[in-house]
Amino acid sequence: MLVQDDLMTPEVIRDPYTYYARLRESDPVHWNARWQGWLVTRYDDAVAVLRAPEAFSSDRMASLAQELTEADREKLALLITYFSKWLVFTDPPYHTRVRMLVNKAFTPVSVERLRPRVRQIVDALLAGVEPRRHMEFIRDFAFHLPVIVISEYMGVPVEDREQVKEWSDETSRIFFIRANEPDRRERSQKGLQKLLEYFEPLVYDRRRHPRDDLITALVQAEERGDLLSHEEVLATCTVLLFAGHETTTNLLANGLLAFTQHRDQWELLQRQPDLIRPAVEELLRYDGPVKATFRWARREVEVGGKTIREGDRMLVVLGSANRDPRKFANPDDLDITRTPNPHLAFGYGIHICLGAPMARLEAQEAFLALARRFPTIRLAVEPEGLEYHPTIIARALQALPVEW
Repeated sequence: MLVQDDLMTPEVIRDPYTYYARLRESDPVHWNARWQGWLVTRYDDAVAVLRAPEAFSSDRMASLAQELTEADREKLALLITYFSKWLVFTDPPYHTRVRMLVNKAFTPVSVERLRPRVRQIVDALLAGVEPRRHMEFIRDFAFHLPVIVISEYMGVPVEDREQVKEWSDETSRIFFIRANEPDRRERSQKGLQKLLEYFEPLVYDRRRHPRDDLITALVQAEERGDLLSHEEVLATCTVLLFAGHETTTNLLANGLLAFTQHRDQWELLQRQPDLIRPAVEELLRYDGPVKATFRWARREVEVGGKTIREGDRMLVVLGSANRDPRKFANPDDLDITRTPNPHLAFGYGIHICLGAPMARLEAQEAFLALARRFPTIRLAVEPEGLEYHPTIIARALQALPVEW
């Protein structure tokens, strides 16, 4: 028996990996009575669920609509309408069509062209804090880098970024299940409404005056043969802005914390900067920005020897799959030379993260620059003093004070 079975206890929020390891060995497809759903913790079972959209739905809005009263459904109509069009919450054939169109706009080649600009942004941010010899890494760096990059890529003006980020953070409250906030749905809807009001005139402007940015590319995808509707363009703008910064902030913070706790790996990266690509993959595997993702069973199906009933909800625990000793040798060790490294930090299958190339690029440039400028960087507090946001989905530090 587990000592406790609550995903939100301070112990599990601080160190989910010990909890996952016990589940992986004792009950790998585990019914969590408190959460009222299944936890899938082994790598092969996680892949089996993620690669089968015909058996496991990603449609969270359909599930939410069933949970709500009619009055609440009316009150949250805007949120349900637009979140139903977020790629991450959709199933084929809708997902297939919209993803294909968005892929034409958001390409790995267009992202790689950003590398010199990302390098400039990283250097400017680090130059600003270098003389102080300390920083709160999230507030001073990890928060700003992804916001600037995704905003520039999309075409959001400089003067609007802070405001747009605030609205995006409000929108994210339902996405990351901040269970300690009873009004999170209402706040999410208000944030979403502000984002939609903001993007609407930008979308109309790009129709009349195309630019070299992502909003223009989405609008033009809308106008060729098969097209994105106006609502779909707006929904895609909001999800890309949101997804383009929140998780990358977590990747940067979790990654730097891991390096401060594994000095040998930090020093190895300094000696061999050409290890940066496998290093970022290992940071993603070791303590990735997203702990888990949701699915709902479309029909009765068996996973890991357990019968999952139609309608049951499932938490596919990516953080546990990435530490499964059946897949990764010495999974609790950080090893930046690890290869191959088929981690699930970006998901798997049709829903694999659209923004993965951008997150990788930002992390590569950030850690190269940190290793070069701040070889002696270290935690400025005891590790026990660090706190994580209390969410089921995100692995998100509240602050990371460092010094050099």
